[in-house]
Amino acid sequence: MAPQDDKHTPPPLPEPLRVPVADSHTHLDMQAGTVDEALAKAASVGVATVVQVGCDLAGSRWAADTAAAYDSVHATVALHPNEAPRIVLGDPDGWSRQGARQPGGDAALDEALAEIDRLAALPQVRGVGETGLDYFRTGPDGMAAQERSFRAHIEIAKRHGKALVIHDREAHEDVLRILREEGAPDRTVFHCYSGDAEMAEVCAAAGYFMSFAGNVTFKNAQPLRDALAVAPPGLVLVETDAPFLTPAPYRGRANAPYLVPVTLRAMAEVKGMTEDALATAVAANTARAFGY
Repeated sequence: MAPQDDKHTPPPLPEPLRVPVADSHTHLDMQAGTVDEALAKAASVGVATVVQVGCDLAGSRWAADTAAAYDSVHATVALHPNEAPRIVLGDPDGWSRQGARQPGGDAALDEALAEIDRLAALPQVRGVGETGLDYFRTGPDGMAAQERSFRAHIEIAKRHGKALVIHDREAHEDVLRILREEGAPDRTVFHCYSGDAEMAEVCAAAGYFMSFAGNVTFKNAQPLRDALAVAPPGLVLVETDAPFLTPAPYRGRANAPYLVPVTLRAMAEVKGMTEDALATAVAANTARAFGY
């Protein structure tokens, strides 16, 4: 039997939730095993629905196709903030699975955005994202492309009446500024919320949903817990961002939708709510956010 600290050993199944919830942000295409296996495992612990998130053209097409094939899967489509500069600069590395390509400049970005626009019109596509700004992995040479892509995604989401799913990494002020300038869609979700309590109050005032991932359980994440504590229960979601951000005590192992209960129980403790009360709120919030 494998030792409990073996990083290659999947974490055990948590105790099932009594009130079913949704994983509001996952990447099934990056996880081991089949979609059927992942969904069955999640359903067995009360995670009845997942939102499959696209990060590039290939991943967005896969998300749309998968959501069309499974009633319990909803899709979002987008060019990840780090994908937009790669398209403009012609860098084939990173998120894209389309192989090497010639530098395309702004015309290539426009072409990719047109495909995201086409996919966003599909009924099984419930959101546009993850889009936004990432100043951690993209340098100054890519910021213009990121911002242009973000603004275009906001317009696409509003025109199709879909949720906007935001990736915000070390770019809080600019993300909030651009949302104000463009006018945010009716339903806006900060995926893997990473701001502090003060920003949570700004998001709450604007009616933005805040989705918390497994990193809210990390020892060094007190600012996230402080933000969760002030976030209104009617605007809180839970996610895995699997295979990333596995909650404690399983940090370092691969994440998957079936681990949502671990994060939700930690969130309930922070909120001073019962597990069932938070699960009930989260389930309703996710359905409202993504319109299903």
